[in-house]
Amino acid sequence: MSGLLLDVRRLREARDHVERSWDAAALDADPAICRPRGRVELAFDIHKDGQQFRLVGRVAGALGLACSRCLEEYELEVDERFDVVCLPASENAGEGEREIEEDDLTTAYYRDQTIDLGQLVVEQFYLAVPMKPLCRDDCRGLCPECGINLNSGACSCAHRWVDPRLAGLRDVLKKD
Repeated sequence: MSGLLLDVRRLREARDHVERSWDAAALDADPAICRPRGRVELAFDIHKDGQQFRLVGRVAGALGLACSRCLEEYELEVDERFDVVCLPASENAGEGEREIEEDDLTTAYYRDQTIDLGQLVVEQFYLAVPMKPLCRDDCRGLCPECGINLNSGACSCAHRWVDPRLAGLRDVLKKD
């Protein structure tokens, strides 16, 4: 058992405890979703039942995210619990398109008697990313006219929106 891979052939007991720590740069995460930073901590109990392994534990680390309002990068601390069942990849029949069920979210597959802990961590990080990442709750975002970050200063743009559907009525009112 070394690095990001867990060799299940080395597990002799029905239950074992595993703790790992590594640099986030070793993870293969999609930077468009999140950018893991610093150290990643992984600790879990593994329960062996034949070729099925249940991993129950937690993952902790920091993620770099882009705020969805102002686009500035900020850091989100993650400390998530997980409960995942790992099955041999041969049991993944690939039944085509179907509705995702609750069990699908807690099932992973392994190949060659090796569980990829890096993939497990990245999946947990993806699940921890908020639907709308915000650097702070009161983020003011960007000016729609000039694009300045309104958190760092004000702009001189006129923020008066006029409904173009009412342009004809405005012209009638100007004539009177």
